[in-house]
Amino acid sequence: MPSTFLTAEWRKLIMAQYVVAPSTLVPWLPRGLELDLYRVGETARCYVSLVGFLFDRVRVKGLAIPFHTRFEEVNLRFYVARTERDGTRKRGVVFISEFVPRAAITLLANSLYEEPYATLPMRHSIVRTPGTLSVSYAWRHRGIWQSLAVEASSTTQAIAPGSEEGFITEHYWGYTKRTRGPTSEYGVLHPRWSVYPIQSFAIAADFAALYGPAFASLNQTAPASVLLAEGSAVSVLAGTRLPD
Repeated sequence: MPSTFLTAEWRKLIMAQYVVAPSTLVPWLPRGLELDLYRVGETARCYVSLVGFLFDRVRVKGLAIPFHTRFEEVNLRFYVARTERDGTRKRGVVFISEFVPRAAITLLANSLYEEPYATLPMRHSIVRTPGTLSVSYAWRHRGIWQSLAVEASSTTQAIAPGSEEGFITEHYWGYTKRTRGPTSEYGVLHPRWSVYPIQSFAIAADFAALYGPAFASLNQTAPASVLLAEGSAVSVLAGTRLPD
């Protein structure tokens, strides 16, 4: 097994799912992978997810980097699968873009791993009141604040196997499309998460400005689903290159 590159806690993950045409994602699909569709009966949905969460207690190779142990992240991702030669099926994600407020994180991810990070001013809020949990993430892009927010019941519930929540949260591999050479693969280890039942949500995001014209239609599209996961401690394994 590859060594552990990073440990952290991912907490209070807001995940908003949008249906897109599979052809939309072809330019971002790394070599050797296929899209992983969420199937309900005869219906297959191709999802992208707008995700905001809190990165906490970050350690890189076991070391805490001053001022870089707790920060927000907002990303747009989609779901993929890869079948090994022995028939093992690995389910993972590919990131279209990842926003963080720390320039050093962006520099490290872009230069060493070609992960699509960008640095933006960001903020978050997590507020508990009797019976309710309110969570929001905001980021400033081209001078305009955008946001992802939910109100939920303050009591978690288990994710049922085979549910949409399970599909969204249980992809345990990350894949990166490299400009030269084969696709990179890395494992992400964490236990099954719990979720907070959503009461309401509000999304103010300019998908066209953030992610390009391929996603402009999402500006006028309601998400197919929104969930709030508690998250957990995670371990991100060192990446490897896939064979051609």
